[in-house]
Amino acid sequence: MRTYQGLGEVWEDFRYIINHRPIIRRAMRELLSPAFRERLMLVVTEVNGCRYCRTFHASEALKEGITDTELAELLAGQIPSDAPKDEIPALIYARYWAESDAQPAPENVQELIDVYGEEKATAIHIVLRMIRMGNLMGNTTDYILYCLTFGRAGV
Repeated sequence: MRTYQGLGEVWEDFRYIINHRPIIRRAMRELLSPAFRERLMLVVTEVNGCRYCRTFHASEALKEGITDTELAELLAGQIPSDAPKDEIPALIYARYWAESDAQPAPENVQELIDVYGEEKATAIHIVLRMIRMGNLMGNTTDYILYCLTFGRAGV
């Protein structure tokens, strides 16, 4: 379970989202399908281990038409075998991005841009950053709750 290690990290994620707010609406409505967004979010959530995001996005994924089999693979931390072929590079990148703590190597970012183009790659990064922020906020809150209740609540 990953948590924020300080306010600097929170600020960095928040600043990224604020600086890219003009594309958020397009990312959520035009550039990425709802099912694609849910796949990306579940990949990142499984790396970060947020139980709240996992539950919410699993139910959203089913509403968006993701199959039970595909959902089970996502929840097991795998890239689904029946995911749309054009989404697989982004799903692999999302896992790497989350595992690298949102610090991917420049060559990997360029590969994403080469596959999807600048605008769609930016949309993917917005979704990844938003779910990361949700994951780490949820996990941090869970950890604080755990400490405050001497282990009776939270993780």
